[in-house]
Amino acid sequence: MRTSSTIRTRGTVKRTTRAAAALAAGALALSLTACGGDDDNGSGDKGGGGKQPGASVTLPKLDGESLSVAAVWTGTEQKNFKQVLTEFEKRTGAKVTFVPAQDPIINFLGSKIAGGAPPDVAMLPQPGAIKQAVDKGWAKPLGAEATKELGENYSPGWQDIGKVGGKQYGVYYKAANKSLIWYNAKVFENAGAAEPKTWDELLNTAQMVYDSGVTPFSVGGADGWTLTDWFENVYLSQAGPEKYDQLAKHEIKWTDPSVKEALTTLAEIWGKKDFVAGGASGALQTEFPASVTQTFTGGDQPKAGMVYEGDFAQVNIGETKAEVGTDAKVFPFPAVGDTAPVVSGGDAAVILKDSKAAQALATWLASPDAAAIQAKLGGFLSPNKSVDTSVYPNEVQKKIAEALLAAGDDFRFDMSDQAPQAFGGTPGKGEWKTLQDFLKNPKDVAGAQAKLEADAAAAYGG
Repeated sequence: MRTSSTIRTRGTVKRTTRAAAALAAGALALSLTACGGDDDNGSGDKGGGGKQPGASVTLPKLDGESLSVAAVWTGTEQKNFKQVLTEFEKRTGAKVTFVPAQDPIINFLGSKIAGGAPPDVAMLPQPGAIKQAVDKGWAKPLGAEATKELGENYSPGWQDIGKVGGKQYGVYYKAANKSLIWYNAKVFENAGAAEPKTWDELLNTAQMVYDSGVTPFSVGGADGWTLTDWFENVYLSQAGPEKYDQLAKHEIKWTDPSVKEALTTLAEIWGKKDFVAGGASGALQTEFPASVTQTFTGGDQPKAGMVYEGDFAQVNIGETKAEVGTDAKVFPFPAVGDTAPVVSGGDAAVILKDSKAAQALATWLASPDAAAIQAKLGGFLSPNKSVDTSVYPNEVQKKIAEALLAAGDDFRFDMSDQAPQAFGGTPGKGEWKTLQDFLKNPKDVAGAQAKLEADAAAAYGG
């Protein structure tokens, strides 16, 4: 699941660390017991268009129309999103086909466009991908109805990150809080460990878990984006938001001392073979979904006690017998510097084939009605401020959602997605590949910095 890796600084609002207080506060009590969600997907009456009873959005009648939506989502995430598309079909009479895409999605779309069969709408996990789609002439601006729906339901910051050249192209349907560490409650209990608030406390907790007979961390190193997320949380907390913004725009080099410090800090975990499930070689063969599930299976002896990643890890936890809030608990990514980091992400709907149906789908995805359907199913976070947080299926997810909304425009988006995709969003290349190599050899800090800088310079054009 290449979830929501995040956003380029081009055209985005300036974000401050005040978000850390809001999002961290929303995650403090995440050991609450999960409560069951409502299985109702909010279906309205069939077809017909218009504004149906209980609906917040007006949609046109589209009987006989068909369109396709491409996204990199797989498994449960794809299944849940299809329920949102099914409701759109019921309300409009249109037929929607989901098209499974591969990373990098821009390359996937390029091949589809070259073959004369582009999808009508694409869910782009990177703001840089939106800009590329605009630059290539693929993306179409949102129409009046979609823009109006977006303006009513989203803060200015979430609208701005979907703009290119002042025009609105993207609807950020899905968000992510990527500053969370999930843990096996039984493992912590057996180890006598508590939730850490600082990096030093995290290292101490890891040692306690190790001493209890369980490997501390599960790392999904086969997916390079998980490693960039690790780096970004350490870097944001340690170097601060100004340096973070500068590095994201390549205004400072990856050979900067601040990068050396962050990599050296990461090596305190990645460089301890006994702290990572399977060691570096095992981690590099572990994809993100497995990194989560192996933390919550195996009874008292899971393969790891903790796994870092965003709120969307709940989707994968849901594939195990663990209950979020009781068996699977979570704490905010600990403060490495003065302030705990808050890194966010998102997936935006972008129209590639302009039509009444495509514009209607963008309008639908900008509505609270659409977001509420997937929110009820878990593993999903909406930046739509009109979504009632009571729809989330458990207290953990509700707190995370409330914290995201309380943060308003004060957040930092994932740095790798602020970079050109060749550097920050392509498997086997750029930052993904170099951090995988660094996981394999965490002693070579200088070599990693040099390679990161060479690849960044090429991707940014100097």
